Amino acid sequence: MGVLKKFEQRLEGLVNGTFAKVFKSEVQPVEIAGALQRECDNNATIWNRDRTVVPNDFIVELSPHDHERLSPYSGQLGTELAGMVREYAEAQRYSFMGPLQVSLEKADDLDTGLYRVRSRTLASEQPPAPPAPAPGAPPGYGRPPTPPAPGAPWQQQGAAPYGAPPPPAAPPSMPPTPPQPGGNVRPFPGAGHTGAATRRWIEVNGQRHQITGNACVLGRSTEADVRIDDPGVSRKHAEIRPGTPAMVLDLGSTNGIVVDGQHTQRATLRDGSRIVLGSTTIVYRQVEG
Repeated sequence: MGVLKKFEQRLEGLVNGTFAKVFKSEVQPVEIAGALQRECDNNATIWNRDRTVVPNDFIVELSPHDHERLSPYSGQLGTELAGMVREYAEAQRYSFMGPLQVSLEKADDLDTGLYRVRSRTLASEQPPAPPAPAPGAPPGYGRPPTPPAPGAPWQQQGAAPYGAPPPPAAPPSMPPTPPQPGGNVRPFPGAGHTGAATRRWIEVNGQRHQITGNACVLGRSTEADVRIDDPGVSRKHAEIRPGTPAMVLDLGSTNGIVVDGQHTQRATLRDGSRIVLGSTTIVYRQVEG
């Protein structure tokens, strides 16, 4: 069962149906939940092969009318939305840098029925100062180890601007990667670290297409790396990036993409992942060694 479906079912039983009455008109909770998922995907930052960081502080801006209607339930609704974001992050293997929270705010420039989502990445607060050592204790007794030098990502102070997660530490300098033939190859986070022993390909309508470059564009255009003859597919519909982990991104298509049953704009891929473009199903494969 999808995260959004479970979220809807939880809301049905809250406060004897109060939410069902409150949301009967303009803004629906599932719309906000979907927007929070997209906010995670759009602001995901790959730190290393085992960690992709997404925002952990979300603000949903509502029109004055909608905010007045929802403010009595803002605490409970924020908790439910935060729970949905956490489940989605676990499913996508995302991680947070600090406590997760979702809050509602009033925006005077929004009309009734419209909303806006802002997000930022907030690092965990610094621990309180250690208590003074007991009389007679040796110097340094009971004190925690010296923290890492300032500037490390997990020691950042303050909040990054909304929509801009803190940048990862700069990787060691490496010689530039030679250009690949075809003109459609572009760099991406994690490129050059995929491991030469990993073979990747996709299966489309019974045909196998090897992925050898840093990016593979799927679409109806003759300029696409893999051409898909489907009227529901845009000229340049999506792009597969074989990093660690491999990812698929929507390139602003008309009909969007579905990955393993979830509508999304960006998703990680594993061996056997199914990507649906229009009415065409694409199976992603990878084999180590």
